[in-house]
Amino acid sequence: MSPRRKFVAGNWKMHTTIAEGRELARAIRAQLEGVEGVRIAVIPPFTSVAAVAEVLRSSRIEVGGQDLHWEEKGAFTGEVSGPMLRDAGASLVLVGHSERRQYFGETDESANRKVRAALATGLSPVLCVGETLAERDGGRTLEVVGRQVREGLAGLTPDELGRVCIAYEPVWAIGTGRTAAPEQAQEVHAAVRSILRELGGNVADAIPILYGGSVKPDNAPALLALPDVDGALVGGASLKASSFSAIVRAAI
Repeated sequence: MSPRRKFVAGNWKMHTTIAEGRELARAIRAQLEGVEGVRIAVIPPFTSVAAVAEVLRSSRIEVGGQDLHWEEKGAFTGEVSGPMLRDAGASLVLVGHSERRQYFGETDESANRKVRAALATGLSPVLCVGETLAERDGGRTLEVVGRQVREGLAGLTPDELGRVCIAYEPVWAIGTGRTAAPEQAQEVHAAVRSILRELGGNVADAIPILYGGSVKPDNAPALLALPDVDGALVGGASLKASSFSAIVRAAI
């Protein structure tokens, strides 16, 4: 039996004001009251982290940040550090999300620095990896994802690896309504698991690998039933308490 607990996280991206974030968090908390056996997190915009964390205090639902800088403090206008996220109530943070790579110049090297910074701060980093449509059509999926995993986790000890999560997000399936077929998702997740074993030995069997490409209530059960899919990084469907809760329940 797998030692891994399912993990479902909702990435709210650049949505919700503070008031809207509080309302959504309250609704999610109410709908998931009493649900056990799955790790749950919501990841609001920076402005709402503290407010959402307050709403979810004493619940089982964690709060995360959408990015962080690799320095703890300094002259980095517009950036947010790990200690700031911790202070606001976050326990985890996304690193290397495809939108950060595509629009804001995130590289494997900077992602690695951010993974290290998150770990040093006591945050659980969720390293996001995935290929574009051109890379998939060119037969380079495993090459690209493998590079992102190896370089994003470079230099970590097995103990540090054990505190990391991976999210596979095929870029071509984000916000497009398209989803990787179950066999496509399983192939990549299994390849990532193999790389994690190369890097950290047996600790790899406890590292959650989430799927993050247009996950919705109707496709979540098939995806979450795959042997190497340990949960979901949910985008648009996490902005409605009912759809996010349905995905969480599909992971039980």
